[in-house]
Amino acid sequence: MEEDDGGTAYNDAMLDNQLQALIRDEVPRAIEQKRLTPVLLDLVYRRNWFNLWVPKDYGGLGYDLSGGCRLLEELAYVDGGFGWTVTLCAGANMFAGYIDPVVASLVFADEKVCWGGSGKPSGRAERVGDGFVLNGTWKYATGAPHLTHFTLNAWLYEEGMPVVDTDGEPVYRSFFVGRDQVLIHYDWDTFGLECTASHSFSLSDIYVPENHAFDLQPDNRTHGDLLYRYPFMTFAECTLAVNYIGMFRRFLDLFERLLFLKSADPIWAKERGKELFRLVDAKRTTFEQKHQRLYSLMEQTWGTEAPEEALLTEVAMLTRTLVRAIKMDTVELFPFAGIAGAQRDNELNIVFRHIFTASQHALLNT
Repeated sequence: MEEDDGGTAYNDAMLDNQLQALIRDEVPRAIEQKRLTPVLLDLVYRRNWFNLWVPKDYGGLGYDLSGGCRLLEELAYVDGGFGWTVTLCAGANMFAGYIDPVVASLVFADEKVCWGGSGKPSGRAERVGDGFVLNGTWKYATGAPHLTHFTLNAWLYEEGMPVVDTDGEPVYRSFFVGRDQVLIHYDWDTFGLECTASHSFSLSDIYVPENHAFDLQPDNRTHGDLLYRYPFMTFAECTLAVNYIGMFRRFLDLFERLLFLKSADPIWAKERGKELFRLVDAKRTTFEQKHQRLYSLMEQTWGTEAPEEALLTEVAMLTRTLVRAIKMDTVELFPFAGIAGAQRDNELNIVFRHIFTASQHALLNT
């Protein structure tokens, strides 16, 4: 595995055939149990994937952006639910570089540390002395059953009144709390991404000290790794987009495999086969152009204190364009899968369900 001062490069050997088979063998059980199985969790802990972005001096892997995203893409290709869980939990663990270094060193000493939560501001954080009292309910904490800490954004209050900025807009801050302070509401019941177990959670009069609050801005970083000089929104756009990319690559491969099976019927092959193969090739070509451009943008914006604004804007536009095209192309192709594609245990059906559940995430769903 090659390394540089920007982190760790992705190595294809990380996901050899044996490892892919192990993950896929566990997918039916993970879907049935609606959470990652012990086998999958053990794999993640052994590979330290939840700490993909955590600095090495905190025990993490300290990946660079494109290298980490290539790994996440491959995990999503093997199974979208598994890849999504690793992505969201690893994305929350990277908050290590925004919190008090002493606290981070203690928290991330746990080999099974796993953060997750909600990015949408909700509830309230009332200033009390040197800390805050948290109350409220937050939705969609990916990996809830195995989280050690929950993260959340809460609106700030002082003496019962909302805190506002200079424009009169309400202000929120980010917080983390231990699992034992949280009530999990087991309400995740979707037709895709079942194993992500993205349940809601609530807090009732939970006091947290000031060092359990943080701000996801480069100026507020507490660690010097390159990742914490990089705009968090662009990081989130890239890491989420590569999950859609991985899932759609798998969808195209499975769909094309189905076309080959259907081609055994010479009448079908003559009347529909050639047309559909050409359609898939055209969509794959356009998709791959956007796919490669995204990684090029990651590499162009990485490693500089102030990435060019035009490139960051292009990342924002490209990731949304990619997701929109993936949804439309999946809808166009899926009906040609026939009854085989309608079977719930057919992998093509599973990938289809994953894509459309993932597409409801607010960040790139525009």
